[in-house]
Amino acid sequence: MSAYRALLRAEVAILLRDRMSVFFMLLFPLIFILIFGFLMGDVDEPTARLGLAETGAARPLPRDLLAESGADELRDFESAEALRSAVRDHSVDFGLIWDGETLEFLYDPSRIQEDYAFQQIAAGITDAVSLRAQSLEPILSAEKTHVGTEASTRWFNQMVPGIIAFSILSSGLFAVSGHLTGMKDRKTLDRLLVTPMPPVALLAAIATVRLVVVYLSTLVTLFASIAIFRLSFSIDWIAYTLLVTSATVGMMGLGTVIALLVRKPSSAGNVANVLAMVMMFLSGIYFPVEFMPRFLRALSLALPLRHLTDGMRFATGVTDMSAARFWLIVVVFLGGGLILFPVLARYVVRPQRS
Repeated sequence: MSAYRALLRAEVAILLRDRMSVFFMLLFPLIFILIFGFLMGDVDEPTARLGLAETGAARPLPRDLLAESGADELRDFESAEALRSAVRDHSVDFGLIWDGETLEFLYDPSRIQEDYAFQQIAAGITDAVSLRAQSLEPILSAEKTHVGTEASTRWFNQMVPGIIAFSILSSGLFAVSGHLTGMKDRKTLDRLLVTPMPPVALLAAIATVRLVVVYLSTLVTLFASIAIFRLSFSIDWIAYTLLVTSATVGMMGLGTVIALLVRKPSSAGNVANVLAMVMMFLSGIYFPVEFMPRFLRALSLALPLRHLTDGMRFATGVTDMSAARFWLIVVVFLGGGLILFPVLARYVVRPQRS
């Protein structure tokens, strides 16, 4: 225990002297939140500006049908050519030409993601006009009901827990892989090994310091997103704390494996970076997993970050999952880290290999 306390004090001193590391661990996730929040914070609340050109129509198009079909704003144009120019210039989102008999919708093909929503509105307009022409009313009415938490309906609400999960992954990987390989490169580890220091004590000291820093970093990111972008979360603090703790330990265990296999700090950092980037793009943080091909969705299920992201969204009240799956995630991360630390300590915490 005395060795652990001495190493803990040393790790705190080392961390405080490395101000750049403290900055990246505490505030780098916040930078991501600010960038995506200001750039894309309203992406989940799109507006549909419809341009209308009535060319020689004997009877005008009923305006109430356009509003009921989901168009947020309606602009009139004198000619079809003027409407086409407006669609190209993004003065309106999509256009409608009505000649009294046919509906012609205009879309900008460069708006790949948004055109799908505009086409849905166009389909609703077509159905409504067809029924009105036959003096009919819809037999059934559709009512949208969200099954799950209300926060899950906002894209940015789902993204914030994902960024927090990625920061836990990065901190865990680099805490052991980069730190230990750096100590080996500077011969610091060789000097420590001549003391009666249990190898596990060094890993435990590193883990304790990083746990505190990672937890504070997640809180800064979470509360900043709430204060700046007015996001709402229903946080289960017990589940949140246990998930952050177990995931940090589990990712440190993965970082220990990297430190075992890689000798130089630069190489360890490169390996950790590659793993982190692959998992970031395939774990549903920025891109929904449902959009991916089937083989990538299957690969995503094998990535720790995918399950950490799902667990973080559950702990913050953004999405639902079964309690059994959540606690399985916590146990697997914690158990994996606790098993890897003592098993690999004897192979990682040793003099520099020649």
